Amino acid sequence: MRHDPFNAIVGPRPIGWIATVNAEGQRNLAPYSFFNAFNYTPPIIGFSSTSLKDTARNIRDTGEFVWNLATKDLAEAMNASCAMLPPEVDEFDLAGLEAIPSHLVKPPRVRSSPVSFECRLTQQFPLLAADGTETPAVMTFGEVVCIHIDDRLLDDGVYQTIVADPILRGGGPGDYFTLSEAAKFVMLRPR
Repeated sequence: MRHDPFNAIVGPRPIGWIATVNAEGQRNLAPYSFFNAFNYTPPIIGFSSTSLKDTARNIRDTGEFVWNLATKDLAEAMNASCAMLPPEVDEFDLAGLEAIPSHLVKPPRVRSSPVSFECRLTQQFPLLAADGTETPAVMTFGEVVCIHIDDRLLDDGVYQTIVADPILRGGGPGDYFTLSEAAKFVMLRPR
């Protein structure tokens, strides 16, 4: 096969655009497509890194991170921030993004992202194969301790996902998707 279909089959996936700082305060920003939400109360999000890269290492060392919503308008900047770079390179600067301070954690937020979650580490561990051997992949979970939402995304107190225009990762070497009102359908849970 020309391309492993696994991540195309499990898709499209939301982007975990994660901002961290290391112990010395050096900023890092990187996108992860193995990302999702895992719990309501307390709100917990998580992502998997294929190895102990700068992001996972920074979270391990500091216990904090910020998730930023990657939108269609920010797609090029998000893509620029996924380059394989040495730890001393600041992806905020590389991608031409302005950082703004968070309220409860040290890592900054992406100013132009309409939604950000400030998070504190709850768990981090290597993923295991079926035979019990450790893989190089590292799973990180964090509790959302502060949420920032642009008011334009709220309609009578209800978050408008389509208005946010999030990008989602598909398969292939560079496939992404967006959402549309035409693709939406409503299906309520049975009582």
